[in-house]
Amino acid sequence: MNRILSDSVLRDERYSLLLEDLDRTKHDLDSAYSNLSNAVEPDLIDCYIYEVQSVQMRYKFLLSRVKQIEDSYAKNPLECSGS
Repeated sequence: MNRILSDSVLRDERYSLLLEDLDRTKHDLDSAYSNLSNAVEPDLIDCYIYEVQSVQMRYKFLLSRVKQIEDSYAKNPLECSGS
């Protein structure tokens, strides 16, 4: 039973870190879009297009991990609550 509680705490920590990273990535994506909309030099436009694509891929990855954890919580709520 103690192992279940420690696993739950570890998952909660990971989940919190993922949410923080997802929020940070959302901010980075907003910044990349802003930079792209303000760029006038062709080289900078290309650079910001790649940056937007890169951050979008990271955001999608993190979002899928968050959804994966949420799905596992939904399948087994007793383990999550520590009961």
